[in-house]
Amino acid sequence: MAHRGGIGGGGYSEDPDRYLYVDKGPMYNTAAQADWTAKRLVWVPSERHGFEVASVVEERDEDVMVELSENGKRAVVNKDDIQRMNPPRFTKAEDMAELTCLNEASVLHNLKDRYYSGLIYTYSGLFCVVVNPYKNLPIYTEPIIEMYRGKKRHEKPPHIYAITDTAYRSMLQDREDQSILCTGESGAGKTENTKKVIQYLAHVASSPKGRKDHNIPQSETQRSVKWQGELERQLLQANPILESFGNAKTVKNDNSSRFGKFIRINFDVAGFIVGANIETYLLEKSRAIRQAKDERTFHIFYQLLSGAGEQLCSELLVESFNNYRFLSNGCIPIPGQKDKDNFQETMESMSIMGFSQEEQICELVGFVCFLFFFNPSSASRVHVISIRSTFFASVYERFI
Repeated sequence: MAHRGGIGGGGYSEDPDRYLYVDKGPMYNTAAQADWTAKRLVWVPSERHGFEVASVVEERDEDVMVELSENGKRAVVNKDDIQRMNPPRFTKAEDMAELTCLNEASVLHNLKDRYYSGLIYTYSGLFCVVVNPYKNLPIYTEPIIEMYRGKKRHEKPPHIYAITDTAYRSMLQDREDQSILCTGESGAGKTENTKKVIQYLAHVASSPKGRKDHNIPQSETQRSVKWQGELERQLLQANPILESFGNAKTVKNDNSSRFGKFIRINFDVAGFIVGANIETYLLEKSRAIRQAKDERTFHIFYQLLSGAGEQLCSELLVESFNNYRFLSNGCIPIPGQKDKDNFQETMESMSIMGFSQEEQICELVGFVCFLFFFNPSSASRVHVISIRSTFFASVYERFI
């Protein structure tokens, strides 16, 4: 989920169920239950693994002798450092609030166990914990949206759609504003999960199936749905633009948001989207002129230089990556991404959003490139500036 790309899951041949549902076989394994009871299995600290499984051999005053399950070695551990292990029936628990033994070791083991089984979503009470798989999964398709639509949270496996649907239904039933907070460290998947929330709401709130007032004339309903469908489409297409101008590649994340955003979506009494606005803040402006090793500035500069085409590059007087000192590390490619294709996606998004003069945006980006043109001691620089000054003077007057 740290990748930049279109939302959806078309073209997947994998069965999405393996990324949603738990194999319940181990939960009811009587042999495993008997082994857990007989060996009195516990968690003990480990420098290598954080925690590892051990069985209690002997209890003393303040210490406990345990036998490590991995290698059979025995060790003496302080009682305060031992954490109880849950019975096998809690293996890969969907909601960690239901664990009999709720401790750090059990929580980490449960998340790890589910993650290695392809289950990236896990509930923890009211929260949904997401572990970034760093690959696309087939669990964001329209059939999956319909599967979660109108269902109670416990009726389906953990998913960001379930959280979104709960907030949406609570808004309709309680007539109160609802909030969803996506938080975590860089690369945790905040940007991608935010897009999944918008994707779900855009689908649910634009479908005529949910309209409660059946007495509205059909022609009016059709006009409303058509208009609202365009609104939801614009809401989805705002993301590529924001990512192009506000996201960058860092050492931890290929599509790191270098700003915060607050998305407010407004609904009518029937639950249809009627408007939205996005507030941005804390933009990392210094990245525009300086980047750390192996990092990039904002995507839009690489997109323009890679995807503008010869004619547009000639009109904007932009040159190769190495001629701009603000691109500290030159052209660093992003695995699995093409700046040229992303540039076209950004331009299409601007068109959908109603930007009537996309080329003027390109002119502004080109003007920024001009300001940081390389080779200041070159004898031809005066000539270059004289050629460009006439063109960019008008750009300066319009934007600055």
